[in-house]
Amino acid sequence: MSKDNKGKRFSRRTVLMGAGAAGAAGLAGCIGGDDSNDGGNNSDGDGTGNQSGDGSGGSSGDMQPIQLLHAWSSGDGNAAIGALIEGFQEAHPDVEFGEEPVNGAARGNLDQVISNRLQSNDPPSTFQTWPGKTLQKFGDAYESIEEDVWTDDLTNNYLEGPKTQAQLDGTFVTVPLNIHRINNLFYNVSVVEEAGVDPTSLSSPADVVSACQQISDNTDAVPFAQQTSGTWSTTQLWETVLLAQAGIDGYESFINGEGDKAQVQSALENVVELSEFYPGDSSSIDFTEANTMVMEGDAAFIHQGDWAAGAYRGKDGFNYGEQWNQVTYPGTSGSYLLNMDSFPYFANNPSPEATKTFLSYCGTAEAQVLFNAEKGSIPPRGDADVSQLDTFQQDQYDDFNNADNQPPSIQHGLAVVPAIKTNIDAAFSGFLENYDAATTAQELVDSFK
Repeated sequence: MSKDNKGKRFSRRTVLMGAGAAGAAGLAGCIGGDDSNDGGNNSDGDGTGNQSGDGSGGSSGDMQPIQLLHAWSSGDGNAAIGALIEGFQEAHPDVEFGEEPVNGAARGNLDQVISNRLQSNDPPSTFQTWPGKTLQKFGDAYESIEEDVWTDDLTNNYLEGPKTQAQLDGTFVTVPLNIHRINNLFYNVSVVEEAGVDPTSLSSPADVVSACQQISDNTDAVPFAQQTSGTWSTTQLWETVLLAQAGIDGYESFINGEGDKAQVQSALENVVELSEFYPGDSSSIDFTEANTMVMEGDAAFIHQGDWAAGAYRGKDGFNYGEQWNQVTYPGTSGSYLLNMDSFPYFANNPSPEATKTFLSYCGTAEAQVLFNAEKGSIPPRGDADVSQLDTFQQDQYDDFNNADNQPPSIQHGLAVVPAIKTNIDAAFSGFLENYDAATTAQELVDSFK
């Protein structure tokens, strides 16, 4: 595509965004926020992933414009959805596309907009959502896409973790577009070298605590850049430590409502130990500020999803393997703790054929590489050509394909239904006030009752 044509495409998209945002704002009303921060080759040869060969899913004359709602109103998410839509429109110029970002809104606000529209019997074509147990929030509104979208191409090439999360009650209703890994430990190379710490030698969560003590003793840097102004980073950290200490069996027991309180408490106690090495103002900073501390050499470690690396990519002279690096969180080797975004299919769909065409496109390796090159995440398909992704993403993709297991994240709604997630959030709100591991452990186990 020429530079001029690309400029025209973004100009057209801006108009669609403005119109969509106005519509979403009218639907949303006075909605509050939440603290949930948060080209390859297609095997079919036609870039659609649709068995019909033309990727239409039906007669183009029957198609109504697609209505896509999402919360990527800025940053890498906005660039990623823009690249995806551009690729889709080039592959399917006959399909009209109406993008409706909920500008400046957290994901919880987007969910409220969707809820309002469903109550008004006015569902959009699709929207950005976490898959897995989160799907139960609007479970009655979804419809199977097993025959029209989840063809042999998808079922044979998606890895088991995301394929499982794409199902509601055993039926495919959504298409995962990307994978974010939760169990990463990022670090500033200069700081850990100054402290004499080798992150690759750490093998357990207890080793991370010991390394933090060594960094505290030998440098002026904050050992562990953690924000506690919102609960989400602490929930992420705890679930990662639980996976490390209890193993995949203990982790799965917890998310299935059969957690061992002693294991849950032990993971919380490790988090309490780590809290001694947080920034002094952890309760008043956000994730971006904590991550910046690592980038500036003011902190050694940060535990985060792989989106943390997106900021590193934008900083000149801060290069992967040189100024920064990461290891799989000690004790979780072989596990790829999953978060992901997906686009589901609603019954009573306003554009059934066009929506299926779009979801089929999202399931292709081509579309996923376009999206993830901008987003910093990786494709959920195991056959994507990731040569266009950066070296960090390629390394993550190798780990994803070689993982022994791919458990779903608790914090990001894949592992537990929304009502249980609400209980877990409440438990961690209390935990951040008193760091009472025993009481919080009981509350977490009781979250499933």
